[in-house]
Amino acid sequence: MEYNTQREIMPIPEYGRNVHKMIEYTLTIEDREKRSKAANAIVSIMALLNPHLREITDYKHKLWDHLFIISNFKLDVEAPYPMPSPDTLMEKPKRIPYPSKNIKYKHYGKTTELMIQEIIKMEEGPIKESMVEKIANFMKMSYLSWNRDSVDDQQIIEQLRILSEGQLHLKDNTQLELTSDILAKTARKPMPLKNNKNRQNKRRNRK
Repeated sequence: MEYNTQREIMPIPEYGRNVHKMIEYTLTIEDREKRSKAANAIVSIMALLNPHLREITDYKHKLWDHLFIISNFKLDVEAPYPMPSPDTLMEKPKRIPYPSKNIKYKHYGKTTELMIQEIIKMEEGPIKESMVEKIANFMKMSYLSWNRDSVDDQQIIEQLRILSEGQLHLKDNTQLELTSDILAKTARKPMPLKNNKNRQNKRRNRK
């Protein structure tokens, strides 16, 4: 009996050992034309074994690259794509830059700042006034999720002025939602308890 621990390590195990063996056999074919036909057939099998690769752009190119990698870059065939360099396997992936956007008030987040910028662009009128009031109430709700004790409406109004660079103002008679109402909306509702009597009746019926 041959155990996997005694076998050679597969460069790309997702395709299974049979595909690796087929590639090993293809390397022994002396005729280049026949060897190329065999390589094309193997790539088709690889595509069937891993259909999710079709979601990748230019997935056939990736399959051929995998074929060459499994062959340890020894397979000389007529291919639609050039053989990749072995050095590409040693290349480190490019570093993804961490977003370093400045957020004035972290409890509001960047999305709130972006929404404020969009409201600034709106034409003056009742719709814009309504949106200013809504964003102020949203800011109050966001503030309370960070500090659930209390919040001063004047503080929200002032921070809205700062975030909008003085371009958004609430009407003098505008009243923000009450803190108690916001907390009641955002409070988690307890899960309803199942009726024990119904449970007991079901058990009796089963008996």
